[in-house]
Amino acid sequence: MAEPVDAWWRRRQWSRGAAVPYAVGEFRAEWASYPVLVRQYHPEWNHGVVLTQVPPAAEVLLTWECDVGHVFVATPAEQRSRPGRERRRSVWCPECAVQAQPQRWPVLPADWPSGVPVPQRVVRLTGRQTLPAAPARGVPAGAMASARTRRRPDPTAPRTPKPAVPRSICPKTPRLPSGESFASVCAPATASAVEAELRAALAERFAFTYDHSAIRLDRPFFDHVEVWPDIILPELRVAIEYDSTGRHGLEHVGPRQETDRRKDRAVRAVGWEVVRIRTGRLQALGPHDLEVSGISGRTVARLIDTLRDIRGSLFVDAYAR
Repeated sequence: MAEPVDAWWRRRQWSRGAAVPYAVGEFRAEWASYPVLVRQYHPEWNHGVVLTQVPPAAEVLLTWECDVGHVFVATPAEQRSRPGRERRRSVWCPECAVQAQPQRWPVLPADWPSGVPVPQRVVRLTGRQTLPAAPARGVPAGAMASARTRRRPDPTAPRTPKPAVPRSICPKTPRLPSGESFASVCAPATASAVEAELRAALAERFAFTYDHSAIRLDRPFFDHVEVWPDIILPELRVAIEYDSTGRHGLEHVGPRQETDRRKDRAVRAVGWEVVRIRTGRLQALGPHDLEVSGISGRTVARLIDTLRDIRGSLFVDAYAR
């Protein structure tokens, strides 16, 4: 059970037998890929405990402040799992997330009978206990309530399970053997200038095929049986991914990092290898991933050396220009 930070810190002091159970910076690597959380955390509001002293799996209630100024309490696990599928900054704050959702205000019919109680949800949102008198048009006073009672399901009645809905798979993927690469009509257009820069740097040095955008899988990946790496090298059967935390620090962190792992497993299952270029202090996910600060000549050189380690220098250099 999560506990306040001061009680958690005293308990860790007693269990570890030290005045400072966790040194400053001990968990810096675990928090480095969450720049938004680093910015939202204030030690003065958390018993003087620095964020890099808090294990990511600790069941402790910490105080955070979002960019707007909302102050809220959440555990490290709750904060690290917030991005999900959303791409807006407000997902890091529970109050901002609620305000960002559209409010569905209930609309009552204009001929709502006078004297009929207003639903409690309307009372909470509008503060009105009754509505102005209106012509009932022949609707009895208890008709609305009796209709609502008839529609209410019986809690003791056995529930019939809903039939399983078959998963919809996109039919546009061509019928190719698993592991084949091709130009997909479903692949999104390249929106990152960094990916184009990296592709151009490789094209200057090697005569690979660069017009393939998808790899055929042997099992569905979400709604497709194909994946779309950033760069595909069919001759080497190597997929290159460029990962950054993005504008709001939401990309490739939390649940999205697990999606990246699942994607890598699917690609490796059909005989390919994955090289991820991880920036923004993102940690490596695979044995061949590169942790860099950005795309530069040195990064391209490290990538080429990695390709040689994977497929062999003789095979890779055979495509050199």
